Amino acid sequence: MADAKVIPFDDDRSRSGGGSRPARRRTGAAGSGARGDGATAAVSALPGGRLPEPSEGAPEAVEGAAAGAQQPRQPQEAQEPVPSPADEAGGGGWDRRIAGGLAFLRRRVTGEYEVDEFGYDKELTDQVLMSALRPLAEKYFRVEVKGVENIPSKGGALIVANHSGTLPLDGLMLQVAVHDHHPAERHLRLLAADLVFHLPVVNELARKAGHTLACAEDAQRLLELGEIVGVMPEGFKGIGKPFGDRYKLQRFGRGGFVSTALRAGAPIVPCSIVGAEEIYPMIGNAKTLARLLGFPYFPITPTFPWLGPLGAVPLPTKWTIQFGEPIPTEAYPPEAAEDPMLMFNLTDQVREQIQHTLYKLLVQRRSVFF
Repeated sequence: MADAKVIPFDDDRSRSGGGSRPARRRTGAAGSGARGDGATAAVSALPGGRLPEPSEGAPEAVEGAAAGAQQPRQPQEAQEPVPSPADEAGGGGWDRRIAGGLAFLRRRVTGEYEVDEFGYDKELTDQVLMSALRPLAEKYFRVEVKGVENIPSKGGALIVANHSGTLPLDGLMLQVAVHDHHPAERHLRLLAADLVFHLPVVNELARKAGHTLACAEDAQRLLELGEIVGVMPEGFKGIGKPFGDRYKLQRFGRGGFVSTALRAGAPIVPCSIVGAEEIYPMIGNAKTLARLLGFPYFPITPTFPWLGPLGAVPLPTKWTIQFGEPIPTEAYPPEAAEDPMLMFNLTDQVREQIQHTLYKLLVQRRSVFF
């Protein structure tokens, strides 16, 4: 027995099968008859003897030895710690940002970017303009968005909203709300007044951000292309109204937006904005100065022009933007766009829905600033 040699049970079987030898683990002493994996090692027969048949020995021991011998050793690499997302974001995140910024600048310099037929620059809007407006919406005005699911995920739609605030910041905040809160991150194409496209610098930025002239042809073209179009029918009458008339909707014009939606078969989504009325409380209007400058009004607020440029800083009011249930138009025949009574009824329906929601939000609001 002193010359007995310890041989794993599966060694003979693997040779006879002609296959590769399975990996095995050795942790105990050879002469002890114990395996490091907890299974008992099989011992070869003495001269003149024979190995027991599987039926003669303990089936549990045989099966345990075979199963233990076939367990492959785990590679050392798999035991190394995996870097956490925080570690990856620590250095790699800034590298990717810098590389992306440099690539963006290269495309701007070389002209390798696209604009559509209206001058809309999607890359510039996403990378620069929206990034500049987002802190204003999230941190300063703390815009709360409700009912964004009423905006369709695809296809054209016309968003009709109230207009207020002396300066048209409500349109910009509406653009951020649609893009950042909609699951499909849709872009809002606002219809702007002629004055916007006559102002230097503002003209170029408005075109790049996707805004276009408030005319029926451009609006219908955008809707047919499947875009989300925004319109504020009150125009200057809404944005330049006195502070005493806040949240009282002005006249919605002749219902041209309804005619456009009917021709394009796009749904109309009413939208109510609370909080913009108080950013520049308009307590007066210098009409003579407005005529000299070519403006529709020249606002006088508690801070402007008394505090100079500092008076142009808006008050940090708390905003709420709520999108109402869409009004479908695809069921109407094409000639419905020429029916003045239908346009009047739909215009009045949209206006009443926006006004009712404004009153409801005002009742729910705890404070102008909180």
